[in-house]
Amino acid sequence: MAESAINKNFPSQVVSDFEKVSYEYGLKVAKAIEGEWFSDSAGRNRYAGAHDEFHKLRLYARGEQSIQKYKDELAINGDLSYLNLDWKPVPIIPKFVDIVVNGISERTFDIKAYSQDPNGVSKRTDYMQSIIDDMQAKSFNDDVKQKFGIDLFQNDPETLPNDEDELALHMQLNYKQSIEIAEEAAINTLLEGNRYELTRKRINYDLTVLGIAAVKTDFNTSEGVTVSYVDPANLVYSYTESPYFDDIYYVGEVKNIPVNELAKQFPHLSQEELEEIVSKHNSTNHQRGGMTKYDNNHVTVLYFNYKTYMNEVYKVKETGTGASKAITKDDTFQAPEDATDYSALRRSVECLYEGALVLGTEKLLKWEMAKNMMRPKSDMTRVKMNYSICAPRMYNGKIESLVSRVTGFADMIQLTHLKLQQVMSRMVPDGVYLDADGLAEIDLGNGTNYNPQEALNMFFQTGSVIGRSMTADGELNHGSVPIKEITSGSGGNKMSSLINTYNYYLQMIRDVTGLNEARDGSTPDAKALVGIQKMAAANSNTATRHILNSGLFLTAEVCEALCLRISDVLEYSPTADAFIQQVGAHNAATLEEMTDLHLYDFGIFLELVPDEEERAMLENNIQQALQQGNIDLEDAIDLREIRSVKLANQMLKVRRKRKLKRDQEMQQANIQAQAQANQQSAQAAAQAELQKEQMKAEISSGLAQQQVQLDIQRLQGEAEIKKQLMELEFQYQMQLADINAKSNTRKEKYKEDRKDDRTKIQATQQSELIDQRASGKAPKNFESAGNDILGGFDLGSFDPK
Repeated sequence: MAESAINKNFPSQVVSDFEKVSYEYGLKVAKAIEGEWFSDSAGRNRYAGAHDEFHKLRLYARGEQSIQKYKDELAINGDLSYLNLDWKPVPIIPKFVDIVVNGISERTFDIKAYSQDPNGVSKRTDYMQSIIDDMQAKSFNDDVKQKFGIDLFQNDPETLPNDEDELALHMQLNYKQSIEIAEEAAINTLLEGNRYELTRKRINYDLTVLGIAAVKTDFNTSEGVTVSYVDPANLVYSYTESPYFDDIYYVGEVKNIPVNELAKQFPHLSQEELEEIVSKHNSTNHQRGGMTKYDNNHVTVLYFNYKTYMNEVYKVKETGTGASKAITKDDTFQAPEDATDYSALRRSVECLYEGALVLGTEKLLKWEMAKNMMRPKSDMTRVKMNYSICAPRMYNGKIESLVSRVTGFADMIQLTHLKLQQVMSRMVPDGVYLDADGLAEIDLGNGTNYNPQEALNMFFQTGSVIGRSMTADGELNHGSVPIKEITSGSGGNKMSSLINTYNYYLQMIRDVTGLNEARDGSTPDAKALVGIQKMAAANSNTATRHILNSGLFLTAEVCEALCLRISDVLEYSPTADAFIQQVGAHNAATLEEMTDLHLYDFGIFLELVPDEEERAMLENNIQQALQQGNIDLEDAIDLREIRSVKLANQMLKVRRKRKLKRDQEMQQANIQAQAQANQQSAQAAAQAELQKEQMKAEISSGLAQQQVQLDIQRLQGEAEIKKQLMELEFQYQMQLADINAKSNTRKEKYKEDRKDDRTKIQATQQSELIDQRASGKAPKNFESAGNDILGGFDLGSFDPK
């Protein structure tokens, strides 16, 4: 396929749109494609060569390759009469193909639709701004809600991110517009309706075996949007060196369809035209590329897409009100140079034509501009073809596959297997050598002869043999050991050598494909550690990563095409309501959004579900974080539910940072609480001590007061007693004074009455006084001694004078 050159018989694209849409132009395009692929200028059939090459690779992938080359290798001048071998190929390659294909097919993915039109971007920006506003005003909003009961939050405050990293993860994990959900539901519905999972397995098989895969998306009013598998062996396309075929300008496929299907697909064909097509097609059966398995009631038709451009021309005229009015014109319209009131506006846009040609004839069944062309809304001047193709290992047009790398080694394994059969067929069992002359010299002593049969019976039954070293004449007996074993050991060495050769080529297949023992199901090395085996399996997955990526690329292309097709269905197809109901059966919330789906532009990408190795690495990170206390159990549950390992690791870092911050805050809070508790304890101790001192002071004060009161009471009692004593003393003094007064009165009376006795009385008193002084006794004093003094105040001053 790499040696084919660009065919120069294609019609020029620099012609008018009127000419491009003509039947003659389409026939030239179809015949040019036929000439390039079925009989080029050098007379080579490019289609047949590619078809035979793909057929050979598929046979190798099934373990059913042709055995003629092996017969030619072992035959002598074509003679195989002496070879009795099992020529069935050893199915080595199918195991490796199944390992790759099944491993890739098990990798599931989620389809994500990202709204990238201005409306969707505006919604996303507004939501993000509301989150930022709530983050910045969180403390203020909390205070307002706590004090006044007014909720100023635009979003749930419990789920608000704490920083920009958490905000980025929140937008990726939690934010989803309803229109995006509707788009994802619509794409999944179309894929399930077309059983794309089965098509995907065939695509992965083709990528592994052939190195190229293709899928087609189409639309018709009866079936709606369809996704169909395309056999790369039936594919035709313009020359390209891009593995993604993004620069081809025509692509198509060859189909052998029965005549009744032809009449159903093209109802405009008359009976005579059908008969003419069948007769001309059968006369040029060589155009089928050697595909003789179809009978005469089948017709080989080439369906193709041809990409060119068309001119959109508008006559821009000024109206009387000063506005401009655009009128559609054909591409031949030219505005005169002297025109002042109008002008021509022109632009070139890509367009797609669809055609169908009966190979080997001049009958063009279909040539028209494609309806509902897929145009990305980001660039309406471009158009996408119905076919999505990928060949990840293509160079200069030559395609390489995993199977094409190992076909030579598979041939050598098959030849080694046949050689092993030859060696086994030519190997003979061990035998014995019997010397009859040596037996003739042996006398058993019982009158019987020692014949060869008896010697063999004795040897096989007992393992013993009788011999003589000397003959009857006394000479040396050269047949002293009459029976000797004959071993044929050369066959074992040959078999060991062939088995080593077999293992060598098997290892070469592993080395070339990257499918080591850790992945191909062989017995692992008993000395290898588990981690080494996992690393080997991971390296093997890396060796075939390009096949997985190619399959995902085709799936993403299909999803993008379906996205554009959905817009056409909703806007133009009469089955729009039925399609909306079909999608709504899975997700009723999308019904309202689906009606406006054609107004949006989406970016489609696939989120690959991590494999076991990636899951194990993530789980290891989660377990380490849990053991170290960096995350909580709730965080681990949330992390395990994230299907993207990259996002899960980012979330792990964010949750770990949040947990560390929360632990620091809790630690500081504990420190503050401890300090506050210590302070409160100190305050309580000081307060208790103060209260103790206060109580002591109060007790002392109370005691002092009580003592004062007691003293006052004592003084009061003492004063009362003294008062009573003073009163009694006063009374006594008064009585005494009265007595004295009376006495003086009596004295004066007695003076007068008895002056005679005065001298006697005075003498008596003087006598008594002298007696008292002589006896040393003082006169008796009736005054109170110090008892009339109260607080330094002497009551003696109140004595009567």
